[in-house]
Amino acid sequence: MDPPSQVYLFGGKKPWNPLDWTSSDDRVRGGSSYSTLTCSPFAPTAKFHGHLDIKTLGGAGFASQRTTREHQTWDLTGFDGLELNIEKSDGKKYTVALKDELLPQRSDGREQSTVSWEYDFKVEGDNGKGKVFVKWEDLKATYRGREKKDAKPLDLKNVRRLSLMMRSFFGTQEGEFSLSILSISAINLVSDSNPGAFSEPYRDHPNNDLNENTVFRPSITQEDNNAISTSTEQDSSGWLF
Repeated sequence: MDPPSQVYLFGGKKPWNPLDWTSSDDRVRGGSSYSTLTCSPFAPTAKFHGHLDIKTLGGAGFASQRTTREHQTWDLTGFDGLELNIEKSDGKKYTVALKDELLPQRSDGREQSTVSWEYDFKVEGDNGKGKVFVKWEDLKATYRGREKKDAKPLDLKNVRRLSLMMRSFFGTQEGEFSLSILSISAINLVSDSNPGAFSEPYRDHPNNDLNENTVFRPSITQEDNNAISTSTEQDSSGWLF
């Protein structure tokens, strides 16, 4: 079997750049949550942090950071999923999301909704340090926060946006949050015989039929940092959900 390969999207061998990220919080809907992604090309870790307020909107809320270079697409075909290398977590539940479609802004300047492909995760134990592996098949299609079972498959050849999100999950979490990330990368799976990987499904809410996984993986020492092909398209914007 070929050795596992890994291509960095953010962090690792591709230094973090604050210009790659911008906030998309519930303030656009009248909420009070806010988020920041603090990073520098000279530091190995990016910190996604802020405050999740659920009182202003009556029990709901979200704070998120999304990528900004929307003229760029990532071709992630040939990879098995994403790996988030977490340096430190507060133990709260986070969401990583991908989009393959962005629509032009509405006449009032607001973004139009498109389908998001989401995965919810926690990093617990070991002082909040670990690796989260997200298989493409584990991503759930959602539209405006609701599962969309009839969505077309994620177009891995034309991924347009990546987002990190903190949300209330039916009012079960709020307040300050902090997630320090060493890197986000596309990787190929190691051998199935590798005993270091495991996942533990759990339910967030009795009425929620989605399963989320917390996944820790051993360190990958063989790195294939071949460049991901990108293409230039017309600039456009899409709503987080």
